[in-house]
Amino acid sequence: MYSSTLLARNGVRDNLSAMNKPYNNTKATLALAKASFRSIMRSPSAVVFTLAFPLIFILVFGFLGGGGVRVDLAIAPGSDVTNPVIGALEKVAVVNLIKGKEQKELQIGLEKGSIDAVIDVRKNPAGIPAYRADVKYAGASRDKANILKSILNNVLYTINTKDVQPSVAQLNESTVTGRVYRTIDFILPGQLGFSLLSTGVFGTAFVFFSLRQTLVIKRFFATPVKRSSIVLGEGIARIGFALIGALFIILIGHFFFSFTLIHGAVTVINMLLLATIGVIVFMGFGFVVSGLAKSESTIPPISNIITLPQFLLSGTFFSIEAFPSWLQPISRALPLTYLNDAMRKVAFEGAGLWDVKQQILIMVIWGFGIYAVAVKVFKWE
Repeated sequence: MYSSTLLARNGVRDNLSAMNKPYNNTKATLALAKASFRSIMRSPSAVVFTLAFPLIFILVFGFLGGGGVRVDLAIAPGSDVTNPVIGALEKVAVVNLIKGKEQKELQIGLEKGSIDAVIDVRKNPAGIPAYRADVKYAGASRDKANILKSILNNVLYTINTKDVQPSVAQLNESTVTGRVYRTIDFILPGQLGFSLLSTGVFGTAFVFFSLRQTLVIKRFFATPVKRSSIVLGEGIARIGFALIGALFIILIGHFFFSFTLIHGAVTVINMLLLATIGVIVFMGFGFVVSGLAKSESTIPPISNIITLPQFLLSGTFFSIEAFPSWLQPISRALPLTYLNDAMRKVAFEGAGLWDVKQQILIMVIWGFGIYAVAVKVFKWE
């Protein structure tokens, strides 16, 4: 009898002490993150947008290899731009003439393969031929170098045979050795950005709208769980899933299609850090969509209004330099453009995070702006 009474008293004391303890929101956050991560893994749409679509594009472009029909030819500083050689090259559709670059920029571009060749045309002091054209090819763009050589030979042949002079221009050629720039080196970062954008927008919008619609969030208010714990738990789960997908895409590209990772594991870590920043920013768009949506059927149209322009205009499949001049400022205003650009610089050029601080800063500014809007339109019930 005495022992049972003592046990009862101890039990009451333990319950009272447990009630007096402050609620552990850290454990609640981690529990929510774990539960949310499991639900994401069971969601077919999340797997499709995060892994399947990007992987399909990577496989297609990976097997296509390094094609391309545009040759980026830069004009060296101090070159005579009024000569017949440059005039003839401006009429060649596959040649994209780049003007206004400094010598240091051109040298770096040749070494890294972002420029296919540099041409320097000057008047010949000897008089005959009238001009001398010096061309430096990028060893990183062997296929395009061969195309450009053929174009230059045809151009010079046409100029020299049409003119009264026996020879108007003389061609001198050399090659700057650099890394081979493959199609996968451009496509994979773009597909990675698309995966992060889809995960951040669609995943966040559907999840929080569903939680609000089913009154799950309202029930949370009857518990000691903080609102911040709900958002943070969902955020951790979404970021974790996005990083797993990003790592999978990077490794597939590297080991199966020779995607360039200049500094190996360090480059991968830098890309994952950029991916973290990107998905946090894109989750802000998802919060905005979940706040604006009146029903679940309105989420896809609103989300597509946000994602499709970025998917098409942010350099996912091809450089924004190929867009009309009036469209390029719009492309440069989108956050996905800066994530894609930063990813490519880190992966192929070996840039560190400090080297892409401008891109990171613009994404952070976008983050502050979009979360300010999200706070205004977000609804808990």
